[in-house]
Amino acid sequence: MAKVKRQAPVKKNATYDLSIEDLTYEGLGVAKVDGYPIFVHDALPGEKCSARIVKVLKKFAFAIVKDRYQTSPDRVPLRDKDGLRTGTMPLQHLAYPAQLAFKRQQVINSLHKFGLDQGLEVKETIGMEEPWAYRNKAQVPVAGEPGQLYTGFYKRRSHDIVPIKDYQIQLKNIDETLQTVIQILNRYQITAYDEKAHRGLLRFLGVRQGEHTGEIMVILVLNGKSLPHEVEIVQAIRREVPGLVSLVININEERTNVIMGKETRVLYGDDRYHDQILGLDFAISSQSFFQVNTSQAEKLYQAALEAANLQGNEQVMDAYCGIGSISLCLAQAAKHVYGVEIVEDAIDMARENAAANGLNNTSFQAGDAGEVMPAWVKAGIPCDVLVVDPPRKGLSEAFIEASLELDADRIVYVSCNPASLARDLAKYTAAGYQIQSVQPVDLFPQTTHVESVVLMTKWD
Repeated sequence: MAKVKRQAPVKKNATYDLSIEDLTYEGLGVAKVDGYPIFVHDALPGEKCSARIVKVLKKFAFAIVKDRYQTSPDRVPLRDKDGLRTGTMPLQHLAYPAQLAFKRQQVINSLHKFGLDQGLEVKETIGMEEPWAYRNKAQVPVAGEPGQLYTGFYKRRSHDIVPIKDYQIQLKNIDETLQTVIQILNRYQITAYDEKAHRGLLRFLGVRQGEHTGEIMVILVLNGKSLPHEVEIVQAIRREVPGLVSLVININEERTNVIMGKETRVLYGDDRYHDQILGLDFAISSQSFFQVNTSQAEKLYQAALEAANLQGNEQVMDAYCGIGSISLCLAQAAKHVYGVEIVEDAIDMARENAAANGLNNTSFQAGDAGEVMPAWVKAGIPCDVLVVDPPRKGLSEAFIEASLELDADRIVYVSCNPASLARDLAKYTAAGYQIQSVQPVDLFPQTTHVESVVLMTKWD
């Protein structure tokens, strides 16, 4: 018998009375009509509203609020509607304590899918005292006609740029630097990149700032190798941007959504600026990964240190070590730390950072962690504690298999994605590890993202 195709119980542009039951991981309110999910912009659990359907798909629909009949006690006024339009601040209408609770619940929900939450306490999310103006890095697209360029952010699910001057969640010096540099480029009629036509020069404007040092790096991502009026522009940026220590061009001539290309040319200073984590100084290049919320990164790394519980005689392996930000924090309390990272430039900086901080109990190697770590073990290097801090996609099957060969007493998993975290934890628990603690940390207030630090130990 042929399947009867189910029609959605709602129609586009029609208005319905809805009761909001939950929030999605993207921060959209969830309502249901005859069991059919409707995702509602600017809506919170416990609210009742009339909403217009703007898009109908097979399994769900999207809607926007027309009238709100019942308001959540956790609702707070919007700071900037553009933060909802662009998706840069999808939780800004939710009171901060409720944001922290939401993020903890996201971790619990992900663990529950694999049955990992039974008998396990997920700690309260570690938040900020002032959850605004925290980002130490901007990487924003540029649009407009020559002489009238502006920065902004892409509207949700589009490549239309919404002009923004005050991003609300960036350090204020970064917002000011973006506007200063754009004004300078406008004086010299620099063109913006048009991705459809693959013409125009300036693709993105980047600014990075050391929160503790105040040092500023400016990055011009170009669809080309040269910058017209380069000498004059460099002089103007040096003169008008306080704290500038580095000005670089990044060359990206590909038809791609990837922001930065592989080639970088320094116009002023060096390809680095400095910041500090837990009293350690770090040199950071234009393409280096460094946590975008410095003060919360310190809390994240402190949680990782507490989970590792180092007594001074442990051999530690740090996978995905980057420029050594976690490795060096661990090295202060370990016998020796071995860091591995696939990006060679990051390993060079990790070695430089270790030397600059006087930490000679570290070894760093470029390569695939799944291949390098077993080689260390075969060379007679034991692993007492393994620390992993992977990207959002989590760990590969090959990496997990290789890491199990280490037979580490403790594994500290630093995660930026509850879904991939839970998936990977299920594999470790099936292989004989037990989850001891889960600590969410909020590095991205006003957004739905949450970091976690998980401690696993071998079963007795």
